[in-house]
Amino acid sequence: MKPKKITMQYIADQLNISKNSVSQALSGKPGVSEDTRKRIEKAAEELGYHYTTSKKQPPRKRGNIALLASDFAFSQKGFFGEIYLSVQREVAKRGMNLVIQSIDDESRDRLILPSFFEYDTIDGVIIISHISTDYINRILSTGIPTVLIDHHHPFNCTDAILLNNRFAAYTATHHLIELGHKQIGFMGDVERSPSYQERLEGYTLALKEHGIPLEREHILADIKEREEDVSTALDKLKEQPTAWFCINDGFGFLVLTHLQALGYKIPNDLSVCSFDNGPLSRLSKPKITTFNVDLELYGRKAVEQLYWRMDHPTEPLQETLLHTSIVKRESTGPAPGL
Repeated sequence: MKPKKITMQYIADQLNISKNSVSQALSGKPGVSEDTRKRIEKAAEELGYHYTTSKKQPPRKRGNIALLASDFAFSQKGFFGEIYLSVQREVAKRGMNLVIQSIDDESRDRLILPSFFEYDTIDGVIIISHISTDYINRILSTGIPTVLIDHHHPFNCTDAILLNNRFAAYTATHHLIELGHKQIGFMGDVERSPSYQERLEGYTLALKEHGIPLEREHILADIKEREEDVSTALDKLKEQPTAWFCINDGFGFLVLTHLQALGYKIPNDLSVCSFDNGPLSRLSKPKITTFNVDLELYGRKAVEQLYWRMDHPTEPLQETLLHTSIVKRESTGPAPGL
């Protein structure tokens, strides 16, 4: 029986969804899909529920942007540290404050948000890299505009700033193929990040398009970024490929130094290519061919997207792909015998 007064809870019960979803849809906030929003608005109209949408009125900016990342991501100062500094500069230019919080494993697993979320003082959120899919969705459930940096997932419905990982990995593999290599290994831990999985996809696509068969024993895609793990994986191989593509400079450095310890000369016997153009790629001897990532641009684009999202809460979600460029150095050379 229809009640005398229609409430959000009544609409939610009729549609078998949460009251929070109804509130987000009718207030024009992000957090629900466009199909769900339309279904809720239609039900509200049919039931005679009167509401005021904020679609035409951007939310008031009080002055605080939250920057979140896992303990692990914040420990990667060479890569994510540069992005953090860029975000800090861009937020300051707009006269707002940056509130920084590292998310430990317990908070992640128990879905505990930082205390400042309780006081409704945050206007936007930037998340660097991966925390967990459930934790990111916990943040999105607050309805606060959120942008991800260097991470995305089909279940995390929000804007993201990403590298074009597939094209970059394709280019890296193509570079090695141009040098005459037909046995090209892959080294990394694709479970750690969707970006790494995309680099594996770019690598396999390049081999396929050049008619080079995949050699499964040379695709080491579940190796942890630790010296002992990389060394053990390389030692187990019956035969080394003539080149390695590594998902980041940490793996590139570990692969190169262990191969040298085994007596291989780089690049005469083996070539090594990696990713990120970090300090390790420049400190190794020889220096490693890698891919340059414009970290300043990474941070700037995230802030630009967040501010746009705060002013356009109902526009379709966007993913922005940033280009990377190869930096050719001494660790890659012609395949042996050429």
